[in-house]
Amino acid sequence: MKKVLIAIAVLAIIAVSGAFYYLDHVDSVDITIKTDGVNITVEADTIFFQRVPAGMEQEIGDYMADVINDPDSTVESIKKDVTDIAERYGYREVNVRIESQFGVDQLPMPAVVSGDSMYPTLKDGQDLIVLKTDRYRVGDIVIAKHPEYGLIVKRVGKIEPERVYLMSDNKKVERIYTPTSVIVRTPLNTWVPRSAIVGVVKEY
Repeated sequence: MKKVLIAIAVLAIIAVSGAFYYLDHVDSVDITIKTDGVNITVEADTIFFQRVPAGMEQEIGDYMADVINDPDSTVESIKKDVTDIAERYGYREVNVRIESQFGVDQLPMPAVVSGDSMYPTLKDGQDLIVLKTDRYRVGDIVIAKHPEYGLIVKRVGKIEPERVYLMSDNKKVERIYTPTSVIVRTPLNTWVPRSAIVGVVKEY
């Protein structure tokens, strides 16, 4: 009889513990965002396999479709914004994970070459996939923000503590003759702050 009572008591403790565990985690969700810089899928899972609210995954997917093209977005900013979306749907504990061909929490961005300054390596209109990172080396091709030309794609020539020298692969000098002068056009080589580097071109 004692063994039966002990067994019942143990089962009761397990049941109560399980109930508390359920209450503690009923409003938690794990969100996995998978992207290769072009395609995006969103998976939201709860610990008890409850269905997520209708529209939440779609809202996160729509958000990602916009932000993936934003050179200023980061892993941290995306996780915060996705957490905010999930919290609006009633979740208090939100875990966000980004997966790409470059690894976990490695964020790719699509880009398109404009111009021929990187010819013959890159051609006008060519699609690129950029890994957003502040880790780059001399010789890497990077995307950077330029105060006059916007986003530019160049090769890293020099790296100093506060700035980076970017060079064009195309060394061709173009001369345009007018009745009164000669206009010389050379591909852009320029210094930019290290903070201006968006990421490294990984696929082209």
